[in-house]
Amino acid sequence: MPRTPPLGRRELSVRGLTVNAMPEPQVEVRRSARRRRMVSAYREGDTVVVLLPARMSKSEEKHWVAEMLSRLQRSETRRRSPTRTSDAALLARCEELADRHLDGVRPSSVRWVPPMRTRWASCTPSEGTIRISERLRDVPAWVLDYVLVHELAHLSVPGHGKDFWELVHRYPRSERAIGYLEGLSAAAGLGITEED
Repeated sequence: MPRTPPLGRRELSVRGLTVNAMPEPQVEVRRSARRRRMVSAYREGDTVVVLLPARMSKSEEKHWVAEMLSRLQRSETRRRSPTRTSDAALLARCEELADRHLDGVRPSSVRWVPPMRTRWASCTPSEGTIRISERLRDVPAWVLDYVLVHELAHLSVPGHGKDFWELVHRYPRSERAIGYLEGLSAAAGLGITEED
């Protein structure tokens, strides 16, 4: 398993002054013959592990390592954003969306949960609780809003019948968000469908 040596500190020039930036992380590239197209990356301690197909060339590897480092950094920055990490922020957003689209229905709690195998989110109408998969932490805000509206609608209508979808479609970007989530599920091979 090749390890890319740390690149050391980078220097940035700001208005004629040289400033040391944060050091580049150490990168470990893991290739797999079973991996066909998908490239992914994650942190393992202080190392970023980049998973690549074995057939990829060195120039493609260089491109994808840089791309995945950039994506990982953006993802981690979003996760640190208070609106993306706090259950209280989710609850506050639900209240805003409910007032705007669903006649003010209120959940008793809304929280992030570890990724679910077959769902983006779930709701227990009898308890008024909503759980949102951490897989949605990095989606655009309008997609997360759709998922919240979807689950809020379940507080009024438990099933996926006509009355339920009439409530959900009060959110103007619902069709677009459904398409986004279907594409995300297909690209990641998750098999998550809207009817779950």
